[in-house]
Amino acid sequence: MRAPRSARRRLLAAVFLCTAANALQLHAQITQPEFAARRDSLAARIGDGVVVAFGGRTPVTDFGTFFQLPAFHYLTNYDEPDAAFVLVARGGRGTATLYTTPADPRRAFYYGFRPDSAAIARSLQLTSRPFSALGSAIDSLLAAGLPLYTLGDFEDADFARVDSLTRGQAFARAVAARHPGLVVKDAHPIVDQLRARKSAGEVALLKRAAEISAEGHRAVMQGPEPRHEYEIAALIEYTFRRLGAERAAYGSIVGSGVNGTQLHYMKDTAAARPGDLVVIDAAAEYRGYAADITRTLPVSGTFTPAQRAIYQLVRDAQAAAERVAKPGALARAAEDSSFAVRARGLASLGLIDSVNATIDAPWSSMCATTPRACTQAYLWTIHGISHGLGLAVHDPAQFYYGDRTYQPGDAFTIEPGIYISTRSLDALPDTPRNRAFIARVKPIVQKYENTGVRIEDDYVVTQTGVERISAGAPREIGEIEGLAKTRVRTVP
Repeated sequence: MRAPRSARRRLLAAVFLCTAANALQLHAQITQPEFAARRDSLAARIGDGVVVAFGGRTPVTDFGTFFQLPAFHYLTNYDEPDAAFVLVARGGRGTATLYTTPADPRRAFYYGFRPDSAAIARSLQLTSRPFSALGSAIDSLLAAGLPLYTLGDFEDADFARVDSLTRGQAFARAVAARHPGLVVKDAHPIVDQLRARKSAGEVALLKRAAEISAEGHRAVMQGPEPRHEYEIAALIEYTFRRLGAERAAYGSIVGSGVNGTQLHYMKDTAAARPGDLVVIDAAAEYRGYAADITRTLPVSGTFTPAQRAIYQLVRDAQAAAERVAKPGALARAAEDSSFAVRARGLASLGLIDSVNATIDAPWSSMCATTPRACTQAYLWTIHGISHGLGLAVHDPAQFYYGDRTYQPGDAFTIEPGIYISTRSLDALPDTPRNRAFIARVKPIVQKYENTGVRIEDDYVVTQTGVERISAGAPREIGEIEGLAKTRVRTVP
C-alpha cells in the first residue's frame, strides 16, 4: 500500500535533512595545513622563544571518555592524553615537536593503542619524541637564552585563576627553580587572539553544532509533557548523540520553577510541574566545537499572562541586540540596547521604580566600573548577554580586543535573561534604601515569583552581516505553544 502523501512528504524531508547533514559532516573539518598555519602564526607573534603546552591527562576520576583541552587541540590536532607540545621560535619561524606517552601495553587492550611517531608524522605532520625527554629538552633550549612561554592546561579560560595544581603549572615551577632569573610568560593572550577569528572550516563545524542543538530543543518542544527535569535533559542529550555530536557542550541546565532563576543550575533532578516555566540551556559539541542555546518553555505548553509578559520582554531585548550586532558595530552597543529594553519593561511592570533607580547591591565593588550593576534593573537581569563560541563554550572573540567591535570571523551568543524571585530581594544588604525598595516591589515580585526566562542564540559575523546559526530552534511564543499542541505521548 502506498503511503499517504503527507507521510511521503515527511519521509522525503527527513531524507533530505539526513543527506544534507551527512554532506556537511563530510566537508566540515579543519585541514592539517590550517593547524600548521596556526603554529606559524604563533611563532611569528612570539619572535624568539619556547612555547610549552600540556594536553589533558588520562581521566582518573571515572571511566569517562577523554576529550582534549581546547588550546592544545587548536595547535596540534592531537587528541590523545598525556602529551606536551613544544614550539621553538627563532626570528618568527617555528619548529614544533609533540612529546607523547605510549599506552601501557596491558591498558592498551582496554583503552586502545596510541599512535606512534610514524603515525603522528603521517597524519599530523609533526615530529614526536617520548614525553620523558621533555624536561631535558626544555633545559637545553633555555640554556641557549630563549624565553619561556606556557599554555596552562585548563579546560576553559573561566577556570584559569584556579589553575595551580595542574601538571603544566608544576612543570613551569620546576623549570623556573632550575633556571634562576627566568621570566615565564603566559602564551594564552597570543593564542586566544588567534582563536578569536574563526576560519571557514571552524564556522562550518559551529553551524553543524548549532543545527544539532536546535534539533534537540525542537525535540523537547514536541516531546511528551515532562514530569521531571531529567526527562528533558535525557531527551535533548539523546537527540544530540543521535545526530552525531560527541557530547553535550557543557552540563545541561534544565531548571523548572525556582531552579530556572539559578543561572547555572545543573542538578536536573526536580519535578517539572504544570504552571512552571523551565529554562533549558543545553547544546551539543560537534568535532570539538560548542554551540550554546537556551529556550524557556511552559511545562504545560501554554504561557500564563505573567509568564508571557516576562518572556516577550526578554525576546524584545534579544531582538534589540540583534539589530545592533553587525560588522564594525560596538559589542557594548548590543549589550546596552538589550539592557535598556529590559529596564524599561521592568519599570512598566512595576518591578523597579525607574530605569535608572539604584539599590545598595551586594556587589557594590562593581559599581565604579559598571554603574548599571547597582541599578534595580540589574538585580533582575544579573548577567551579560554575549560571549564567544568555538572550541570552548566561552571562547575568545575578536570583539574582546582592540576597538571592541564585531568583525568577520566572530562567533558569539546573544542571551538576555530576566529572573524574578524573592530570593533576590533576600540577598540585598539591610539598608534603609533597600528596605524601602523591597516594601514597594515585593507584592509585585510575588506575582511573578520564580519566573526565570533566558533566550539564547548563536551567531557568526560574515563580510556582509550577522547570521543566526541556531535559527532551527523556535523562539516565538506562538511557535512554542503551537509545537506543544503536536506533542507525542511517548518518546519515539
